[in-house]
Amino acid sequence: MAKTKTVFFCQECGYESPKWMGKCPGCQQWNTMVEEKVHKTDHHKGSVPVSRTKNKPLQINQIERSSERRIQTRMAEFNRVLGGGVVPGSLILVGGDPGIGKSTILLQTSDQLAAAGATVLYVSGEESVKQTKMRAERLGIQSDNLYVLAETDIHEVESRLEDLNPDFLIIDSIQTIFNREIASAPGSVSQVRECTGLLMRIAKTKGIATFVIGHVTKDGAIAGPRMLEHMVDAVLYFEGERHHTYRILRAVKNRFGSTNEIGVFEMKEMGLTEVVNPSEIFLQERTEGAAGSAVVASLEGTRTVLVEIQALVTPTSFGNPRRMATGIDHNRISLLMAVLEKRVGLLLQNHDAYVNVAGGVRLDEPAIDLAVALSIASSFRDQPTPPTDVVIGEVGLTGEVRRVSRIEQRVIEAQKMGFTRAVIPQQNISGWTFPKGIEVVGVATVKEAMETVLGGTSREPTKTRHYQSHS
Repeated sequence: MAKTKTVFFCQECGYESPKWMGKCPGCQQWNTMVEEKVHKTDHHKGSVPVSRTKNKPLQINQIERSSERRIQTRMAEFNRVLGGGVVPGSLILVGGDPGIGKSTILLQTSDQLAAAGATVLYVSGEESVKQTKMRAERLGIQSDNLYVLAETDIHEVESRLEDLNPDFLIIDSIQTIFNREIASAPGSVSQVRECTGLLMRIAKTKGIATFVIGHVTKDGAIAGPRMLEHMVDAVLYFEGERHHTYRILRAVKNRFGSTNEIGVFEMKEMGLTEVVNPSEIFLQERTEGAAGSAVVASLEGTRTVLVEIQALVTPTSFGNPRRMATGIDHNRISLLMAVLEKRVGLLLQNHDAYVNVAGGVRLDEPAIDLAVALSIASSFRDQPTPPTDVVIGEVGLTGEVRRVSRIEQRVIEAQKMGFTRAVIPQQNISGWTFPKGIEVVGVATVKEAMETVLGGTSREPTKTRHYQSHS
């Protein structure tokens, strides 16, 4: 007979403990441990069925590659994030803040797939079929191949899959689905883990591409156990501010494509529309002649995006100066300001600094360091940077400008957007051909970059090397 024991799970990260603790050792959060009952059964009678087929090991050269092609949607940005389209039999997790547009983009994707002839089952655990119909009418969705099911029992969903045999399955959301064999509430760690495991088995055995919507915690992570992100094939985060119209779909894990790939969308009255040229959107409201602004060519996955870095440096009225950052790591700002003070001689210790990435984008690659440093120096000296300059480079602790990857792709994108000069690391100069219409300037230190962009800042002669583009 099965035995029942009590285990405490953290609702933030899924940490398991035999006793209650006020602070979770896994995520360091307080009052997140919840008691759940776990049935101890024989390992032959677990919740996951044991396969009776005997598989033999095969040589990798003898295995035939699957001939199934990726399925394309009508949104090129969505296809880009997935690595070129939807892979049949894949399990994809989509997370984001409430009201950001997760259900909207998947409902639009369902309509596009159904219009192409595929059968799609949309399972809603948060809305009734009439509520889903109202949202579909607002988005202009009309398709005979799109089926809607309001159900929260995972076994009922599985039985409907046997009857309908769809090509795609949408679960909205995984926190509302429950397994009646698990003695815990929907949304708990046990329920999320078991239901996701069952959906993974269905997707792999039947070849049904499955999209799962997941809620996020207050820190922005997927709610539930951390193992949930390891089980799925791809994890997509839907980012953006609800009070702004632009949304960013970012792939943080993808077994079938590049990670950190982004797709930019705009939320309109009729739903989400893709933004083909995000660099133009992020730079269209830039004010020329304003101090504290610099443009960087950042690499997001396989795409180059030109983004404006804004900085505001003012004298502090407190004992400790404030360091605030939006879209950039706060610790990176403190490091770059220390380099500017030590290696360049800017007295920033009595000034507050506020750094922002325009457009609501979050950048986490080191190639933006030089643009951040120059924007801070520009605001501190109240001297604007040339509006046709783009700055690329990583900054080291000794004040050197280090090489970055894929510099040719970054400079070409800047040239397409009308920039006439690119300030790049000296080590990136050789080995490639400069595009027409843009001047390439190589710098070795932050001081040389400031002398080039903002004018001379020291008595030492500049060592900056200029390279004209080949005609």
